[in-house]
Amino acid sequence: MTDTIGTPVSSVSAGPAASVAQQRRIVTAIPGPKSDALHARRLAVVPVGVSSVLPVYIARAHGAILVDVDGNQFIDLGAGIGVTTVGHTQSGVVEAATQQLNDVTHTLFTVTPYEEYVRVAELLAEHTPGDFAKKTMLANSGAEAVENAVKIARKYTRRVGVAVLEHAYHGRTNLTMAMNFKAAPYSTGFGPFAGDVYRAPNSYPYHDGLTGAEAAARTIGYLEKTVGAYDLACLVVEPIQGEGGFVLPAEGYLTALQQWCTDNGIVFVADEIQSGMARTGEYFASTHFGLIPDMVLSAKGIAGGLPLAAVTGRAEIMDAALPGGLGGTFGGNPVAAAAAVAVFGEIERLGLLAEATRVEQTLSAGLLELQKKYDIIGDVRGVGAMIAIELVQPGTGYTSKEPNGDAVTFLASYAAQHGVLILTAGTYGNVLRFLPSLTITDALLEDALSVLDDGFAELAAK
Repeated sequence: MTDTIGTPVSSVSAGPAASVAQQRRIVTAIPGPKSDALHARRLAVVPVGVSSVLPVYIARAHGAILVDVDGNQFIDLGAGIGVTTVGHTQSGVVEAATQQLNDVTHTLFTVTPYEEYVRVAELLAEHTPGDFAKKTMLANSGAEAVENAVKIARKYTRRVGVAVLEHAYHGRTNLTMAMNFKAAPYSTGFGPFAGDVYRAPNSYPYHDGLTGAEAAARTIGYLEKTVGAYDLACLVVEPIQGEGGFVLPAEGYLTALQQWCTDNGIVFVADEIQSGMARTGEYFASTHFGLIPDMVLSAKGIAGGLPLAAVTGRAEIMDAALPGGLGGTFGGNPVAAAAAVAVFGEIERLGLLAEATRVEQTLSAGLLELQKKYDIIGDVRGVGAMIAIELVQPGTGYTSKEPNGDAVTFLASYAAQHGVLILTAGTYGNVLRFLPSLTITDALLEDALSVLDDGFAELAAK
C-alpha cells in the first residue's frame, strides 16, 4: 500500500536528520513488519503497563515528521505530548547538546555546579510572569516539578493541604497520582496514596455554562467548606488542562482563584508543564489569563526532547527549603540544561510565539469547518498550538454533550493508518488533542485535516 502526500520542506533549521522530507508517506501496513518484529521483542522484556499509543517503532525524526523502521512517515500532531515544540532534531538544540556532551556530561550541580543550570534559571526568571525576584530549581520530569513545588509550598507556609481541580493531571508518582482526577489507568491498584489532597470543582464552560465568577465562587466555596483556607499550603492549577481535554476556564475564573489564594496566604502554583514554553503563543499560558503565579512549573518543551523540568517561584518562597533540601542526582543535567538554553534562543530566532498563533489559525479554521459537517464535534477549543475537539454522541446536533469515546478511538486509529499521529485526551476519552511542533507547515496541517475529514466521513457512513 502507498499513501504519499508531498508538502514543502519545513522552515525548521537543518539538523542531523534534515534529509527527512516533510511529507506523509505510508508504504506498508501499520504497523509494518519491522515494527511488528520489534514489538514482539518488546513484549518479552517491557511491562504491559508501559504501553504505547501506536506500536510503530521510530528510527528518525525531523521537523514535524516521524519515520518508522519500515520507512513510513507520519505527520506528528503530538510532538511527544508537547515536548518537541521547536521541532524534532532542531539544529540549534542538537548542536548545543552535542557541544555540551563534548565538554561536561555530569558533575551533579549540588556537588560542583556549572553555568548552564544558572543560565536556565536566569531565562526562566526573565520569561515567567511577574517582575519580582525569582529563583528556580531544576529536576528531571513534570511529576518531579509538581512534587518539589508542593514540598516548597508546605515548607514556606507551614501548612500541609494541597488543593487541585477536577479533570486535572499532574503525574504518576505517589503524590501526583493522588492529585490526578482520573484514576484509571494512572493510579488503579497503586495505593495507598498521599493524604491531605483536596479536589475541587473547576471551570468547564462547555459543560457547566458558568461564568468565571460563578465557577470561582463554586471552587472557593467547596475548598473553604471541605478543608478551610488556613490549612492549605497551595492550589495547583493547569491554566489550560492537558490530559483533562484542553479545558479552557471561563474568563476571570483563574484570576479570582489567585486573588483568593493571595488573600489567604496560599501559594498559587501554575502547572505549565504542557502549556508552557511558547506553545500557546506566549511563553506561558498564564499570561493569556492575566495570571502572575507564585510558582510556575515547566517541563516537556523546555529542552527540545531532553529530560528537564523546573520549579520557578518567588525568591522568598523558593528559599524556604534548607540547604540540601532540594535537588537530585540528574536534576539540571548539563546536557539537558544546554539544550534548554538553546530552546529559548530558537523560540526567539524562529519567531515561534507568532508561529503558535499561525498554527492556531490554521487548525481552528479547519476544525470549525469539520464541525459544520459532523455534528458529533461538540466543541472546538484551545489556544496556540494546543487545540482540541470534544466528540459527543450523534443525533442532536451540537446540543448533545454525552461523551463519544468510541468515535475518538476510531478516528485516532484511522488517522494513524493514513500517516497522521493524533493524541486522545479527556476524562471520558472523548477528546482529540492537537499538539504539533510550532515549526509545522500549514500544508502539513491541511493534509492532516484532510485525513481527519476522510475519517469522519467513513465513521458517519458506518
